[in-house]
Amino acid sequence: MTKTEKNEVIELLKEKFNQYNNFYVTDTESLTVAQVGNLRRACFSKDVEMQVAKNTLIRKALEGLDAEKYAGVYDSLHKVTALLFSENPKEPALIISSFRKDNNNPKPVLKAAFINGDVYSGDENLVTLTKIKTKNELIGEVIGLLQSPAKRVLAALLHHHEQKAEGATTEAPATDAAAPEASAPEAPAAE
Repeated sequence: MTKTEKNEVIELLKEKFNQYNNFYVTDTESLTVAQVGNLRRACFSKDVEMQVAKNTLIRKALEGLDAEKYAGVYDSLHKVTALLFSENPKEPALIISSFRKDNNNPKPVLKAAFINGDVYSGDENLVTLTKIKTKNELIGEVIGLLQSPAKRVLAALLHHHEQKAEGATTEAPATDAAAPEASAPEAPAAE
């Protein structure tokens, strides 16, 4: 690879790192060509971009953007590396877990994940990452929590209104029966 080609790869990687707040660093070393193709298709179907690159070029791209911000990722840059870029922070973890299960294979191994500024190092974090909440899931939970008190107030008001209406219908016949007696004209007094 020429210096110009390396610089082009570094610039391409910089664009990806700028574009996505979430990326996974995985080890795909022992996967066959067919398995890598299947992994790429799985990623593509879930809007996850997969990029294989040399570790030195990945490191140069990260250092070129913000050396301190990505410092926790550098230790994971060894062996064969495939990067998984995604808007959804947990989608790559779900893909990796599903791929492992379907292929009865412990690969790809999660070396690190960069999720909205936080670094998760090591394959033991994969289960945790499959349970991470997406932005939309968190918004839904907050809306649900905000709606909950309002729903309880509405339910209480509706229940109170129904009880009041039931009470009025059971009392109405007694009131109607008493009304004619009370409003019956008195006989004129004899003079």
